[in-house]
Amino acid sequence: MRFLFEDYALDTDRRELHRATDVIVVTPQVFDLLDYLIRNRERVVSKDDLINAVWNGRIVSDAALTTRLNALRSAIGDTGEKQRLIKTLPRKGFRFVGAVQEDEGRTVAPPGSVVHSGAVTPIHPSAPRLSIVVLPFANIGGDPEQDYFIDGVTESLTTDLSRINGAFVIAHNTAFTFKGKAVDVKKLGRELNVRYVLEGSVQRGGNRLRINVQLIDAETCAHLWADRFDKPIADLFDMQDEIVSRLANTLHAQLTVQEATRSERSPHPNSMDLYFQGRALLYKGWTPDYLAQANESFERALVLDPDNVDAMVWTAAIHLIVGSSYMSDEKVWRVAAAEANLFKALSLAPNHTWGHLALGALLNATNRGAEGIHEFERALALDSNLAEAHAEIGWAKYFMGRSAETEAHVNEAFRLSPRDIHAYRWMMMIGFAKLQLNADVEALDWFRRSIEANRNSFAHFGLAAVLALLGALDEAKGAAKTPRPLRFNR
Repeated sequence: MRFLFEDYALDTDRRELHRATDVIVVTPQVFDLLDYLIRNRERVVSKDDLINAVWNGRIVSDAALTTRLNALRSAIGDTGEKQRLIKTLPRKGFRFVGAVQEDEGRTVAPPGSVVHSGAVTPIHPSAPRLSIVVLPFANIGGDPEQDYFIDGVTESLTTDLSRINGAFVIAHNTAFTFKGKAVDVKKLGRELNVRYVLEGSVQRGGNRLRINVQLIDAETCAHLWADRFDKPIADLFDMQDEIVSRLANTLHAQLTVQEATRSERSPHPNSMDLYFQGRALLYKGWTPDYLAQANESFERALVLDPDNVDAMVWTAAIHLIVGSSYMSDEKVWRVAAAEANLFKALSLAPNHTWGHLALGALLNATNRGAEGIHEFERALALDSNLAEAHAEIGWAKYFMGRSAETEAHVNEAFRLSPRDIHAYRWMMMIGFAKLQLNADVEALDWFRRSIEANRNSFAHFGLAAVLALLGALDEAKGAAKTPRPLRFNR
């Protein structure tokens, strides 16, 4: 079957999208979205209709669906503004409104199949990015009283990972069918069409609980990352919440880095490949070099797909970081550019977690702290594990003269992500809050801890101030001279 519209042809037998004589490369999900929209063009289809048809009941975030729809519009020369072919009807759904002709000159094959000599043969499309199954954690020792806790960790982690923008997470009901069974990871990856498998085990010994986790590449069986949590047993529900939050935060970073590594092997990276490369660069640190390289990746991503919301948000974030960190003399222009990008991104994806977080940071940086806190709270409503949002609330309260509240918010960020790459910033936030409260000795300790974690920390300036207040003038002068000017030259 072929569907013809404008100068495009959707060949469902070969699973190819053509424009004139050229084949347009799209991901399996984008192809299936177009197929479903065209086949159901006589009606409005809801978001749930699309998720059920294309992702077979998997948990899919709103941002992931928006990203795929934007990629589809880009592939067929449509935009979110013009909506020439795909119409969005607010609070109702989507409809393909282009004129379509059907050509039945070939054997009809179901989605996910190809035709050879008239016979239909199943194929296995490449697994989508950030696709993962969380297998039920093993109960080492077999104590049946631990089962409810272990199953709760697995189920909660599945839910929390699904909140990652662009993530495809196998529903826990499917994952639990593998409980207690030996699993062939490669076979499992093919059956569920996922790139990653997370395995774990829980062991109780006396008054301590040990949890081991490992992330595995489903294609190669390579072990990509492993970690261990060894904690004294307290309230099991509190422990479950803390463990799941820490795992979700760490896995988000690990999956992003793995996707970036995969994309670097592609001779023709697409928009999302470039986005992941940019995010991986930011995980290395917010230095001018890494920020410039990441910005270039995000800008290239937006050239390929102007509606790539993720790249749009992080382009804005870089403008804000550079403008508010004294890396550029163009603060006013950069903040304005960041605000424009964020408003556009959130108009395309109103529930983009990091979009609300970045907007909150922008509002805080422009003396609109109360509005910023509202955006941080919206981000947390979308993803309760977002440690940075807690820290930013504390930072906003510092600027609002409510420093007595700052440390509690930052400590919540540390609880959720104790080894976060931004820990040095969080320590600096507490340092400045203590300085505002005239707790100079405590401020001194926090600034030194921040500098120890990252020598490029702006905590040097806070350290110089508190040393001067404590009468150590020579040491204060040395601290003030230590930071080198960090310049962003793009």
